[in-house]
Amino acid sequence: MPPHRSLIPAPKANSGPLMERRADRELPSINTEKRRWVKTLPIFVVVVGAAMLGIFNYQKSSSSVVSSTLYALRTSPRAREILGDEIYFAQKIPWISGEMNQLHGRIDISFWVKGTKGQGKMRFRSIRPDRMSFVRDFA
Repeated sequence: MPPHRSLIPAPKANSGPLMERRADRELPSINTEKRRWVKTLPIFVVVVGAAMLGIFNYQKSSSSVVSSTLYALRTSPRAREILGDEIYFAQKIPWISGEMNQLHGRIDISFWVKGTKGQGKMRFRSIRPDRMSFVRDFA
């Protein structure tokens, strides 16, 4: 029969380095504050929501649809007459509002642009009624 060893207490905070760890030691006490998640859950939800909005907006702003509409705007004589040269997004981080569903053929986006003469709101709308048809509405 093996010799009986008594349990030793768990190390306390600031008690120095633990030089030896026995397998039959007493487990440390845990903090059982049950309401902590109630305080941090709203903060977590807000941070995750803001991150999602930023990621989805970045995905829209870097899509080929937005790049193509900006190119079409830059090469349009009427747009250059109104906005001037160097047409680009009005803000450093543009907010692309609206729906961009390329899979189902529904695009209705708008964003602010600026040029050397002024700024304006760019709106692009394109609707494809079904998979096998061409674009019905293009504005």
